[in-house]
Amino acid sequence: MELEAMRLAMDFTDVTVRTFQQSLRESITEMEVAAKIDQEVEKAGGLIKRPSVTLLFGERTKLSHGRAQQNRIRNNQPAFVELAGVKNGYACALVRSAVLGRHAETEFLHDVSIDVLEAVVSAIKPGATAGEVDAAGREVLKQHGRPQLLNHRVGYQSGINWVERGNISLQPGAADILEPNMTLHMPIILRGESGYQFGTSDHVVVTERGAEVLSRTPHTLYYAQ
Repeated sequence: MELEAMRLAMDFTDVTVRTFQQSLRESITEMEVAAKIDQEVEKAGGLIKRPSVTLLFGERTKLSHGRAQQNRIRNNQPAFVELAGVKNGYACALVRSAVLGRHAETEFLHDVSIDVLEAVVSAIKPGATAGEVDAAGREVLKQHGRPQLLNHRVGYQSGINWVERGNISLQPGAADILEPNMTLHMPIILRGESGYQFGTSDHVVVTERGAEVLSRTPHTLYYAQ
């Protein structure tokens, strides 16, 4: 029943991400996109975890978190969202990023974040330690010669009321052992030299075969025109 609730929560999260992507156009504000997201999730019969919605355009993507404001996106600017749909107290989060036009610095950050995320997801399996999963992601950054881009853990455990099923942190040296049916969120958000914070994430359930990704929305960068 818990995993069923998580899957339904992710369905709502996927609705929010698709709405975020499809709403991006020149001069639309963060608050206008947030209103569209609320409208579409309500149509789908869902809820969004409040108040932890981050929605940022342009220079505001340099913030770690931030609620939507009357900030308009312009051509050749980045956009970033982190939010979670909710079902019966269970929340499933995603980070997704987009660019209206092109933006070389954040595009580079996103490319690297995908490499890191895929390494992290591949390392998840029963019996692995949280520290081993974290190390798999940091090894990719070393291979890119940019270990300084990541200044936080690669993920954490989630569940009812966000952390009541456990609070495992996927961070350097963590000795917690991953077990089947644990659910984990891995937000790989990288900070560039100019201060932009950009990336992507996956929310997974640990299975005997490894990590099962719950979202149906690709973690690739979305290009709006």
